Amino acid sequence: MQDLPNDRARRLHALITAALAPTELSIVDDSARHAGHAGAAAGGQTHYNVAIVSAAFRGLSRVARHRLVHDAVAPELASGLHALALTLRAPEET
Repeated sequence: MQDLPNDRARRLHALITAALAPTELSIVDDSARHAGHAGAAAGGQTHYNVAIVSAAFRGLSRVARHRLVHDAVAPELASGLHALALTLRAPEET
């Protein structure tokens, strides 16, 4: 398992794992690069780069894949998560 930098990253990992059963999952807190931007909080944990490989993405459009992830992490989006940069692939696309 990836060494996750903070509580939100651990929660994101749990939510994504439960919803999408990924074979690969990377979560990187990118909040420091967004300091001073809209949605950035002083303590960070607002902007993340997330890469997921999951069979759940097979046959889905890019928009549908993003919707699946956003649905999975909805509690975090409702509690201060501002932005996700997503790289989403099915296993045969890696």
